[in-house]
Amino acid sequence: QVQLVESGGGLVQAGGSLRLACGTSGRTLSIYTTGWFRQTPGKEREFLVAIRTSDGSRYTIDSVKGRFTISRDSATNTVYLQMNSLKPEDTALYYCAVSNTGWTTGYKYWGQGTQVTVSS
Repeated sequence: QVQLVESGGGLVQAGGSLRLACGTSGRTLSIYTTGWFRQTPGKEREFLVAIRTSDGSRYTIDSVKGRFTISRDSATNTVYLQMNSLKPEDTALYYCAVSNTGWTTGYKYWGQGTQVTVSS
């Protein structure tokens, strides 16, 4: 199993920045990709961005490309999500998760989520 804990959420004004962190522990050697997702009430969870453990390759969806950047500290098994130029529509519960199969599928282990609220 892999355990994940997100942190770094909070309240920020539109145009501001936040950096989320996802600490991982357990069977981290089995992780193929680590991804960030978000969800708002009444909507499906949305995939945002992922990073591949082996080589640091990244995959980012178009709607956040240029504003959201994923990175990884292999020494601490922590994955970060840097979010810039935040908009009120970025308000959501943000989750990190790990997959052993691919960029957008196979996410088996999830954190508890961290709330991001962007005020206008």
